[in-house]
Amino acid sequence: MAEKKDFKSLSTEDLQAELQTTEQTYQSLKFNNAIATLENPKQLTALRKDIARIKTELRAKELETSEVPRDRIQARRRRAKKNK
Repeated sequence: MAEKKDFKSLSTEDLQAELQTTEQTYQSLKFNNAIATLENPKQLTALRKDIARIKTELRAKELETSEVPRDRIQARRRRAKKNK
């Protein structure tokens, strides 16, 4: 968990599997930390960051295969932001 993992080279199915195992590990460590303090509590932070990295890469792959052009999505977001 100390080194950053390269998620860009993984397929979508592999990323989904990695996300599931990482979230399960995170929940387990979180539960164990609530009962008794962990030896290294930074593990929780590292796992949260890994989960965010995996989700970011999944979203990037989703946008690559998306039928909707990216500029239309950004224009919609700008319009929504102006209307607030």
